[in-house]
Amino acid sequence: MEKEVKYTFSRSAERENTNAEKYTLRKELFGTDDVIPAWVADMDIDTPDFVLDAVKERLKHPVMGYEEVPESAFLAQIQWMKKEHNFSFNLEDILYSHSVVASMSVAIEAFSEIGDKVIVQTPVYPPFFHSVRHSKRKVLNNSLKQLEDGSYTFDIEDLKSKIDKDTKLLLLCSPHNPVGRVWKRAELEEILKVCIEHNIVVFADEIHSDLVYAPNVHIPFSTLSPEAKKITISAIGVGKTFNMAGFAISTVVIQDKALREKFKYVYDKNHFAQGSSLSHVAFESAYKNGKYWLQDLKEHLQINYDLLAKLCSRYSKYIKLTKIEATYLAWLDCRGMELRDKYLREFFVDEAKLGLNAGISFGKEGSGFMRLNFAISSAKMIELIQRLENALENRK
Repeated sequence: MEKEVKYTFSRSAERENTNAEKYTLRKELFGTDDVIPAWVADMDIDTPDFVLDAVKERLKHPVMGYEEVPESAFLAQIQWMKKEHNFSFNLEDILYSHSVVASMSVAIEAFSEIGDKVIVQTPVYPPFFHSVRHSKRKVLNNSLKQLEDGSYTFDIEDLKSKIDKDTKLLLLCSPHNPVGRVWKRAELEEILKVCIEHNIVVFADEIHSDLVYAPNVHIPFSTLSPEAKKITISAIGVGKTFNMAGFAISTVVIQDKALREKFKYVYDKNHFAQGSSLSHVAFESAYKNGKYWLQDLKEHLQINYDLLAKLCSRYSKYIKLTKIEATYLAWLDCRGMELRDKYLREFFVDEAKLGLNAGISFGKEGSGFMRLNFAISSAKMIELIQRLENALENRK
């Protein structure tokens, strides 16, 4: 696709009364509809026109029956991942999935038994530990280590000290949600070394891999070495990148045949099928036409993040913004406000009129933090900043 125009994100379609989760559940979760919802990780930014146009074209055919994911759609993903992330894999390595969380649940069942331990590195996206517990496995919590500058890294010594013969699987969030890290090669290689030594399979949730800010570079876990390929299940897709969660389509890439067959046994038992006809064409168009849209989106997200960073720097006594390397999810260190988690959440709802994710929901390490989704239009970001500034000024 030739770049003809620059994509702008100054405004976006209104989502009230559209069954949008982040709006529909405001009253239930926050007790009021009078909040800007900045919690669930989809964007208040229009899904790209080239995706919607592909759907409109498909709708010209009047039959919506069972369909296989077309080979061309998977090939579009293969080409994208090779070009953007130097991640090479083949058609036979790919399986359709409706969500990363569903894929994670399959991996937990396929590579562990009831009562076995699964490594989770908190603070992390809550389904990581919920999925383990729902499967009647035990969470082995290897908390991330926060450094003096506020950034995070793996605690390898803690990991080594906790692993035993019942530890079968590691759930890796890469890039990390909510702390925004893009793991460096050396960090990932330490994880790989431990997992190889203890015969641990790695489920790599890499759904945010396209939303990385320069100069950071995402390294797919499977690309670390030939040994890494043998133990890695990679979960990737278009949902976060192009605001397509509603299409319910992602993929699982498993390059080792034995690993793939073991995963597929549970996958087939749960009958994942092949998804929606409309999702197939949307998925393919996103990968074929999305490069320049994504480039402009990331520029827009950086501007939004910088606005938030400037505000936090003015009120650093109360809020410190964790430096972000990827995702559109800001991790706010609000411990300076000296509020218990319940009252911290109430501050954002009642005083700032913002609906955020409470940090404590990502694990006990998130106590005193809040997660803010800044993937919104320029107009809405200005309003969000103003609301938060007013609330912080009143507190001052």
